[in-house]
Amino acid sequence: MRMAELRIGTCSWKSPSWHGLVYSAPQGINYLQEYAGHYNTVEIDQWFWSLFGQDSVRLPNPADVEAYRRSVPDDFRFTVKVPNSITLTHLYSKTKAGPLVANPHFLSMPLFQDFLALLDPLRDVLGPLMFQFEYLNRQKMPSQQHFQERFEPFARALPGSYPYAVEVRNSNYLNQPFFEFLGRNRLSPVLLQGYWMPPITQTYEKWRSFILQHEVVVVRLHGPDRQEMEQETGKRWDRIVVSRDEELAAVVGMVKELVAQGVSVYLNVNNHYEGSAPLTIDRIQRLL
Repeated sequence: MRMAELRIGTCSWKSPSWHGLVYSAPQGINYLQEYAGHYNTVEIDQWFWSLFGQDSVRLPNPADVEAYRRSVPDDFRFTVKVPNSITLTHLYSKTKAGPLVANPHFLSMPLFQDFLALLDPLRDVLGPLMFQFEYLNRQKMPSQQHFQERFEPFARALPGSYPYAVEVRNSNYLNQPFFEFLGRNRLSPVLLQGYWMPPITQTYEKWRSFILQHEVVVVRLHGPDRQEMEQETGKRWDRIVVSRDEELAAVVGMVKELVAQGVSVYLNVNNHYEGSAPLTIDRIQRLL
């Protein structure tokens, strides 16, 4: 059986309100360096937000990449959301009624290679690079089959020296063709809790035999309503405001089984899940 590990961290590290939970001060510190003294993984979300028009793509600042590498020990791992300039089928519209404009960079291998080149200083501390796709209505993507036909040539061309994972937000895509697609293209599944997706434990139970074939699985805990949570907390993330006891126990049970079966797990917790990612991680560790 494969040797497996469990890494638990948050979906970002730049939360001054974690002062006293994670950080020694609310400002004037190297947040990531102090974070890495508590956790052994974190998700980089900031580089996802990269598309600002047809001819405006913003990729990582090399100085940031170098600083992040200097801030963590060798046994730390980053999961990274691939820029949305690569995963968005269409440009963001200013209004819901606005016309759809195709994203000319969708699944661009040259752009992805530029992104990888910028990530090179982090190469030795990289976990999965995650392709996150938004909910794809029929105007953006006619069908799941069409999505896989568009994605597969890109997936086959991906450099083999990096691990990759895929998150979809169409619940009807979670079926046998999708998990077979992931398997044959060596793409790990991202199990997302929230955003109108079915409970991840339900997805796991239904597609367990496929999921257990992977070396790595990413679990991302998001709450069902981001805006409501922000209103409840005032965007101060230092207390639990919604205790998801039963759900969390089921997730921990799933994670323990995955690791026992030889599947490594990255468990990424968002503040929006219960109100404070570090306090949710404390609860997870007690359950473990």
